Amino acid sequence: MPHQGTHGSGVAGMGLPGQDGRVSRRDEIAMGDDEIRSFLETARTMILTTIGPDGVPDPVAMWFVLRDGEVWMRTYAKSQKVANVRRDPRVATLVEDGDRYAELRGVQVSGRLELSEDIDVICEIAAALLVKYEGLDPEHVPAAMEAYRPTAVKQVAMRLVPERTVSWDHAKLMSGA
Repeated sequence: MPHQGTHGSGVAGMGLPGQDGRVSRRDEIAMGDDEIRSFLETARTMILTTIGPDGVPDPVAMWFVLRDGEVWMRTYAKSQKVANVRRDPRVATLVEDGDRYAELRGVQVSGRLELSEDIDVICEIAAALLVKYEGLDPEHVPAAMEAYRPTAVKQVAMRLVPERTVSWDHAKLMSGA
């Protein structure tokens, strides 16, 4: 295996040399659609970055779920992130893990957020979050959704609409895959 220092910083995904004259290996470490889905299904926290009122990026940690292959979150309708999205729906998200270079994995999605005030959708997302993060037994989802209705009226569901996705799995470099 080549020494890590021989890996270049070429123009990502284009096979063109970067500033150091080497070709990018980004295509080699990119995850496929199934790998991205699996990674996101088990990931715990997504960093959601909206554009603040002063134009400065405003990152926050969010719990999220996949619903029909799409990323969904929920939050209070009067939160700063919702005010930011109502003004400018463009967002960037990041989910990453790994403690050592060879273990680094991540998915970055740039796109926009669509807000939903549909109480049933908000309750569905809230219940799915309870299953994923709090261990709620799926058989109790209908009761959880019903119990959540009074809170849901103060919230919004947020659907991530991807426009660009970048992923990496450094284990692919180490295995030669």
